[in-house]
Amino acid sequence: MGVRGLQGFVGSTCPHICTTVNLHELAESHRKKYPGSTPTIVVDAMCCLRYWYTPESWICGGQWREYYSALRDFLAAFTSAGIKLIFFFDGMVEPGKRDEWVKRRLKNNREISRIFHYIKSKRDQPGRNMFFIPSGLAIFTRFALKSLGQETFCSLQEADYEVASYGLQHNCLGILGEDTDYLIYDTCPYLSIGDLCLESLQTILLCRKKLCESLGLRVSDLPLLACLLGNDITPEGMFESFRYKCLSSYASVKENAGKKGNIILAVSDYISKVLHLYQGEKKIEEMLPLGPNKALFYKGVTSYLLPGQKSPWLVQKPKGIITDKQVASLNPGSKQEVPMCIDPEFKQEVPVCTNAESMQEVPMCMDPEPNQEASACMDRESKPEVPMCTDPESKPEVPLYTNPESKQKSPAEIDPKCNLEALTCTYPEVKQEDAMDMEPEIKQATMVSESEILKVARMHHVHSESYLVYNILSSGEIECSNTLEDELDQALPSQAFIYRPVRQRVYSLLLEDWKDGASTGPVVKEWFVYPGNSLKHPDLVRPLQMTVQGGTPSLEVLWLSQEPAAQARRLDTLLACFNLSSSREELQSVESPLRALCCLLIYLFVQVDTLSLEDLHAFIAQALCLQGKSTSQLMHLQLDYINSRAVQLGSLLVRGLTTLVLVNSACGFPWTTSDFMPWNVFDGKLFHQKYLQSEKGYGVETLLEQNRSWLTTFHNLKSVVCKACSKENRRIVGRIHWNSHYTGRQGRQSHGSYRSGSTHGHSGQSWRDQGSGKRLPHQPSPAYRSCIPSHCVCTEDPFLCFKTITIRKQINMLAFLILCLME
Repeated sequence: MGVRGLQGFVGSTCPHICTTVNLHELAESHRKKYPGSTPTIVVDAMCCLRYWYTPESWICGGQWREYYSALRDFLAAFTSAGIKLIFFFDGMVEPGKRDEWVKRRLKNNREISRIFHYIKSKRDQPGRNMFFIPSGLAIFTRFALKSLGQETFCSLQEADYEVASYGLQHNCLGILGEDTDYLIYDTCPYLSIGDLCLESLQTILLCRKKLCESLGLRVSDLPLLACLLGNDITPEGMFESFRYKCLSSYASVKENAGKKGNIILAVSDYISKVLHLYQGEKKIEEMLPLGPNKALFYKGVTSYLLPGQKSPWLVQKPKGIITDKQVASLNPGSKQEVPMCIDPEFKQEVPVCTNAESMQEVPMCMDPEPNQEASACMDRESKPEVPMCTDPESKPEVPLYTNPESKQKSPAEIDPKCNLEALTCTYPEVKQEDAMDMEPEIKQATMVSESEILKVARMHHVHSESYLVYNILSSGEIECSNTLEDELDQALPSQAFIYRPVRQRVYSLLLEDWKDGASTGPVVKEWFVYPGNSLKHPDLVRPLQMTVQGGTPSLEVLWLSQEPAAQARRLDTLLACFNLSSSREELQSVESPLRALCCLLIYLFVQVDTLSLEDLHAFIAQALCLQGKSTSQLMHLQLDYINSRAVQLGSLLVRGLTTLVLVNSACGFPWTTSDFMPWNVFDGKLFHQKYLQSEKGYGVETLLEQNRSWLTTFHNLKSVVCKACSKENRRIVGRIHWNSHYTGRQGRQSHGSYRSGSTHGHSGQSWRDQGSGKRLPHQPSPAYRSCIPSHCVCTEDPFLCFKTITIRKQINMLAFLILCLME
């Protein structure tokens, strides 16, 4: 993250840039300077997750009550100092950052492989040096902070730009994070989360003014330096030869700076002496070896320009700059509404149309009068009041069905009727990403036009009340990061496949327009990490029609209707997304917060044949025992050893809870969000303990810790799950009966069987062969996977991919399918 090599350079070569500060004292100074103003720190939450997750155990799926308690303590420390915190989370991955995102996910895959190797060899949790954050941590942290009364926002672009903008525009005390990009942005001071001592509220302030003095640069030169060194937009190798050229001619090499440090000094020296000398006489492309990288270079420089700012390194022709920080670059043919940059001087939104046919509005920052450079080490005199899409003071203009737990006010909505004249982009080199080449008959999800529905979706997204809904509606592209899954375990399918049928039904619900006269639906791009996925292309996934009693309701009914019957329609739709409409009465008899968990368990056990009765006992027992345990008791819980399968099951359940967040928000919040927050229904170590006990054959009374009052509830929950599964012809058996029940199944392709709804047929269909009753494998073998291009549309019928496969691979694929049918 951030600028390559800058963090190490600051620590080793320019330590004077880092100043120890006390946040109590900074807040008091702020109050004196601005009477009546509350000292505010804007927090880049994604940078803080590792710092916040303090529980000792992280391998079992997450110690969620301990984590919730740690967050509460963190907030209390700032509240006692009279400091207000504003939290921002990444809401989407920008197209220009996708390659970097993929690179990190593949690196995480290698780390996860080492983690499972350690577990299997040591039967213990690895040390903190191999720490991997629990699945769903970022998602559930949003809800935890909101439940604790904090202002929490989810970005409409990458969060660092919105964090820097908010800090600048609201005269914040500082930005709390761990990203050297905050040294480059001309915004409020950058405070290190990694160096924060919570007891004393002391941390390190990294001063960009002192950095500039050390490098002989101006603050406005820092974006240029960042791009020449390499960041998330301009790859490190792009200007590698240029950097070494600068180093070879640099006469003031420092021995203590190291190679990377001297490169930073050399490039800075070139900027200050050579480029400054000719600035204004020559275009920057004449002074730098930009070559074919010119567009990417301009994109990188402009990505650091906040609303109202400009760069002396960019020729200011027409008054407008488009950047990937300010624009979500998507398919030019789509009609995506995107956030607008607001100019602090003109106080108006300025749209620019990049495609005459799509009429897609993208933000444009008008070039105002030059403003003074913001110092990182001093308070600002001015407070530019720039309205943002996350303004908590504004209210929605339309009646809508909102999350009943939501306490935050709605953001200011963009006027969809705005019809200002489109302006020309300053730099034609800064282009949107080319859309991925797809087969002619494959149609990407059409973006929903500006409407009340999209406004509601955006509002819930910005206020961290929903998950992925706005991404699906606005861009038709979503992602899911790494999960603790063992690529060598042949028994359990990946969570990406298990929950895909649910997501497909959600796509059908959200992209409802495609059903009118369309033979096939649009596709949604899924960037989901799972074993064997190279992430060279997204999986293209079509919606899956579902059956709702009385017909599938529209989003207007689900989201906007105030009719008493609407709530029942919302619940019916939620259950239909999990294909559990027939179990409505049984689930309604289960009390909160166990109802949502029970729904998830039914779905899991129907989908995954290799889940056993012992697994079901462990899931139910931990949920019941959790209700009677304090955070301290959970913290001191000790495990005999770590089981790799239990690790996967814990992560699988947590990913299911995130899927519930998606479905619940897509259906208009029929269930209370707290019902499926993990600190209410799941604890990693407690589940692991129950799993180990159940595996050893312990009775139900032992699993329930001799608490007879839970026996009735345990058997009721078990009955609900087993009855619902039997309706789907799924009999849950103990492992002692496994050999006879799973006769003839071998390897991952058999033991990992799971059911997936058809993308074209009835929602009740599965991956069963309807004639023989056999199940197709949950995940292709390496031979089968090599036959299918990673960019093929996901469907239950592998033969649909044949048109893109060579004859030899067709033969291999047929041979594999024949072997499956012969099992």
